[in-house]
Amino acid sequence: MISKNKVKALRMLENKKHRRQTGLFVAEGPKVVGDLLEKAPAQTIVATQEWWLAHPTVTAAESITVDAEELRRVSFLQHPQQVMATFPLPANEETPDASAAHIASQLCLALDSVQDPGNLGTIIRIADWFGIEHIYCSADTADAYSPKVVQATMGSISRVRLVYTDLCSLIDLLPAETPVYGTMLDGTDLYDQELTPHGLLVMGNEGNGISPAVASRVTHHMLIPPYPAGRDTADSLNVAIATAICCAEFRRRQQKK
Repeated sequence: MISKNKVKALRMLENKKHRRQTGLFVAEGPKVVGDLLEKAPAQTIVATQEWWLAHPTVTAAESITVDAEELRRVSFLQHPQQVMATFPLPANEETPDASAAHIASQLCLALDSVQDPGNLGTIIRIADWFGIEHIYCSADTADAYSPKVVQATMGSISRVRLVYTDLCSLIDLLPAETPVYGTMLDGTDLYDQELTPHGLLVMGNEGNGISPAVASRVTHHMLIPPYPAGRDTADSLNVAIATAICCAEFRRRQQKK
């Protein structure tokens, strides 16, 4: 049985302000909750008897057993999946030196005003697939810990660190030789570019691309070429699709070397 007050408290975690006030975010479904439980204990777990029986050793500060109808009342999903849990929000802070060290030694992503929750969640999942452990987000990028984003990551948010920061300031701190890549219409064919196993790959807003201030700091302009060249085609690619193509090419080159 779950109380009306608890239902209200959980539903309020859809709101970014409330997530910040409580320091908690919501995850749903056996896959997402399971991946997060491997990294940190849950504050609250609301689950069906079926889920509890399948996970007899899992504990939380607050454990609530519900039936399918009660879970439907509290869930953010159209089709609830046995379990909902709340977890502490990870710390957003990272020292400038630490950020610069990560970018200098490995491939990292930067998201400049990516605002669609589905796109952000998919990009986090793509980063996880291609072994990218750090994503740096502009302040106006969608909140990575909204229920829609968390669900779209399918658990990858447990393995990828996200830091919200001023991207221009971050890039300005990097050593001059650190490559900063960005997809732009005036870019060189991605497949003709020299790509390194480290640096920062910047992906821009769904409609406007990379902002002028960040674009002025991009050292390697890249273009994902349409096929065949010169043919009438779509104006652009979805940002998550473009991210996947770029990450795949970076990793292909690294593996080839």
